[in-house]
Amino acid sequence: MTDGHSLRTDRLRLAYDSHEVVKGLSFEVPPGRFTAIVGPNACGKSTLLRGMARLLAPASGAVLLDGRSIHTLPTREVAATLGMLPQSPVAPEGITVTDLVSRGRYPHQGWFRRWTGDDEAAVAEALLATDVLELAERPVDELSGGQRQRVWIAMALAQRTELLLLDEPTTYLDLPHQVEVLDLLTDLNRTEGTTVVTVLHDLNLACRYADHLVALRAGEIVAQGPPAEVVTEQVVEDVFGMRCALVPDPLSGTPMVVPVGRHHCARPAGAAPPAPSE
Repeated sequence: MTDGHSLRTDRLRLAYDSHEVVKGLSFEVPPGRFTAIVGPNACGKSTLLRGMARLLAPASGAVLLDGRSIHTLPTREVAATLGMLPQSPVAPEGITVTDLVSRGRYPHQGWFRRWTGDDEAAVAEALLATDVLELAERPVDELSGGQRQRVWIAMALAQRTELLLLDEPTTYLDLPHQVEVLDLLTDLNRTEGTTVVTVLHDLNLACRYADHLVALRAGEIVAQGPPAEVVTEQVVEDVFGMRCALVPDPLSGTPMVVPVGRHHCARPAGAAPPAPSE
């Protein structure tokens, strides 16, 4: 894959009825990079992603794919370029894992194009990469929440788009599978050149895996850039309303956020820990 496709917003306003959620936001997705959008609940992260994937029409402004308004482009053209995994997708009743993942290949099917070996390989690789190959013939509605989430990620991967947007892809996953999914997205980004944009709740995992962070608060960008520049104690307090200490991640060297709570306040350097209560 190449990093030739561009995606950006131009003074984008998104609203539900009269409630404005994203407020005149201009943002360019760094091509060929792994971007994580972070921020507190209800700050507009998912809404922004939905607008960028044209699942939500703008109140004003525009989303531009390769310089053209995404809402004016043919659906098949957009779907062959940009893949989207929304929050809590719903599968048709009774559909099997293989059938659902195979739907990721639909944008590549023309009127006269039949299922090919490339389609078969894309589905098989996606099933294997997300560790759901053994579930291939199972109905999706019989799976656990974590298994279903991996199946949906497999469908997005099978689409093989150059731009991939994922809304909280680690939801429902235990920690080992969260790490596996983020490792997989990193592999796609580094080896295939896939531009990845994902909403993440875990700020420490976002710092470790993303090379570009976008911190949102109340529908506006507070800071963006490399994790080491974006994640400061002041930004964490401004965005999340939480005091914290920062230490280097022992594995990646990226910032690691240590929350400061009422019962675990920071001690002066060299001070002895409190004696255990009897």
